[in-house]
Amino acid sequence: MGFRDVMHEKYKEILGSYIKDQNEQALYLSQKFSRKSIEHNISPEEIISLHKTALLDLDTEMTEAILPSFDILLEVMMAYGLAYREHQSLRTIQQELKSEIEVAANMQQTLLGTQIPDVDCLDIGAISVPAKQMSGDYYHFVQDEQGAVSVAIADIIGKGIPAALCMSMIKYSMDSLPEGRHQPSDILESLNRVVEQNVDATMFITMFYGMYNTLNHVFYYSSAGHEPGFFYHHKTKEIEELHAKGLLLGVDKKAKYRQFEKKVEVGDVILLMSDGVTECRTDEGFIEADTLIKYIKKHLHLEAQEIANKLYKELEFLQDFQLRDDFTLIILKRIR
Repeated sequence: MGFRDVMHEKYKEILGSYIKDQNEQALYLSQKFSRKSIEHNISPEEIISLHKTALLDLDTEMTEAILPSFDILLEVMMAYGLAYREHQSLRTIQQELKSEIEVAANMQQTLLGTQIPDVDCLDIGAISVPAKQMSGDYYHFVQDEQGAVSVAIADIIGKGIPAALCMSMIKYSMDSLPEGRHQPSDILESLNRVVEQNVDATMFITMFYGMYNTLNHVFYYSSAGHEPGFFYHHKTKEIEELHAKGLLLGVDKKAKYRQFEKKVEVGDVILLMSDGVTECRTDEGFIEADTLIKYIKKHLHLEAQEIANKLYKELEFLQDFQLRDDFTLIILKRIR
């Protein structure tokens, strides 16, 4: 006896039991039968046919009008069954894609992972939270033999696996740059040529690159169309933007980038971020710059990592815990 013959006999038993005395046990068994049918991909129209055959086998008293009605029901359910099987197929594909994206997200974290440098004069914190599984933001720390700390923060305007592959290329391009080329403007010019030659023209990359010289406590920085950072003056308690204009990476391979510098005193704080921070959106629109600065000042007395964590929580709350864009924030705080 084949599987469908067994199912037929089981269904006939359940149906006969229920016709006889409408017992709850038969209803419970019908629910189990339904789950078993789904498990073995028995279509809705097959269930209708099974029901009709079982009624005939049970030889119940039925009017002549009832049996032909099952033919109409069967025709109706055939289209439903086709849609059902298509839905099941799409669910399977969706699950496979979800699994692949999870693997890719884990690989992204492994490939793009970076260590926060341990520097006597600096307290450094960082937080990066993707709006979806795959992040379009990227940050990277480099510490040279002289103790200088370099930090890159980039935003790939494009999401998913292509953006992750693009970020991997940028990371390994930075790692392969010649020794001694640590000036932010030089770094951006080198990366710009790499991106222009290797990245699809439909993808855009912004980057802010800064180098903190631990010998003279000067922060050198350049930008390729990236969101400006903030600089907190401990002495005056004022916050200013770190403006640095520059062309996005990959637009023009001959692009040059201007380098800026900022003297950093004890207690001063550098905040670098992606536009997921500055363009935090609520139901009423983007938050004002003054509102963001208010939140920054509220937590500046804390350690760098705590500042990053607290700001994230504040802005996450403003968005009803639904990030609309990738969120990346880096804090450099001079402590001695």
